Amino acid sequence: MNMLYDSESFVLVHIHANAPDESAPTPSVPTLARNGFEIVDKRSGKEVYLDGSWAEMFQLRLNAWEQNKPTQQEIEDTLEGYSGLATTPVSLH
Repeated sequence: MNMLYDSESFVLVHIHANAPDESAPTPSVPTLARNGFEIVDKRSGKEVYLDGSWAEMFQLRLNAWEQNKPTQQEIEDTLEGYSGLATTPVSLH
C-alpha cells in the first residue's frame, strides 16, 4: 500500500494486490486479490475503492500527471469528481 496524496480534504492510496499483509489473519476462505486505488473524502468521512476498469482509467490519469505535473487544485478537482462515488463510511484508517 502506497499513500500517493494526503491533504485536508482527501487521501489517495494505491493498494497493491500482491503485497503481503503480515497483520491480517490467514483467511479460511480464498479471497480475490484487489489491486486498485482508495480515495477517502475526509470532509464526508466516506471512501470509494476503484478497481478493475475504474482503476485502469485512474492509472491513466496518474500517468498523465507524471508527464505534466498537476497543481494541487487540479488534484483536488479530480478527487472531488470521484467523491460522488464515495458511499462507504470510513470505519478504520
